[in-house]
Amino acid sequence: MRRWCSEVLARADFPLTKAIVDTSAGLVHLTSAGSGRPQVVMVPGTGSNAAVALPWLRVLSARWATIVVDLPGQPGLSDAHRPRRARLAWYGRVLDEILDATCDDRVVMVGNSLGAAVALSADSSRIAARALISPAGFIRLRVDPQMALASAAWLSRPTAEHSRRMLRLFVGPGTEPPETEVEWMTLMATSCRPTLAPPPLPAGLLSRRAERPCVVGVGEHDRFLPPQRLAPAVRAAMNLDVRVFAGAGHLTTPAHLDEVMALVSDAIDPPTN
Repeated sequence: MRRWCSEVLARADFPLTKAIVDTSAGLVHLTSAGSGRPQVVMVPGTGSNAAVALPWLRVLSARWATIVVDLPGQPGLSDAHRPRRARLAWYGRVLDEILDATCDDRVVMVGNSLGAAVALSADSSRIAARALISPAGFIRLRVDPQMALASAAWLSRPTAEHSRRMLRLFVGPGTEPPETEVEWMTLMATSCRPTLAPPPLPAGLLSRRAERPCVVGVGEHDRFLPPQRLAPAVRAAMNLDVRVFAGAGHLTTPAHLDEVMALVSDAIDPPTN
């Protein structure tokens, strides 16, 4: 899996810079690109990393200096260790260490799925704003029977077709998942076991995070975090509206990254009413 990540990054069609930070969780791999302020730090979701999130890095770095973190304990280029308990608090502390070691200025956190919960868990004073896409941390993720069956087939017999069939439930109706995602998910099911979805964060922590600018978006067809369940929870916890990405699912494909860019822009420069 490490070789796959390294090869994908080596084939990138835009300049990348790689760095390794020594943290209390072990060595953490960072991939960066672009220039411009403010600096953006992107934290991918469960089972993801900079190689898988390369389309995100390409789009974000076209406008801002952007770093993508390979979370420790997730498949990628960072240390494989993760604790059995209190993982979100642990991840938040690790992210604070990374920001202290690499960022001289205030940053905008961009978190996707698990990465959004990690971005919320981090308490660094360097965080100026957050943009959360399909965010874990507000409600428990929903797994319907169709998703449970597809996931079981993917884990028990990892083939490209089983990965593709499952990932079709991660995207909007009539959309095919990117082949890079299919390849990665097949490799991941063959080589390791992903973590379970994180639980909701404490209400007090979410309330404190509302003290800094934050924007939230979710796909119209997100089966894990349906907008009709997520939006009331975000409103109750942080008094924020949730932007719904038309036609999108839980997996943000390249076709919907313009909406991610717009969300990040609003975190940096909130629109006036």
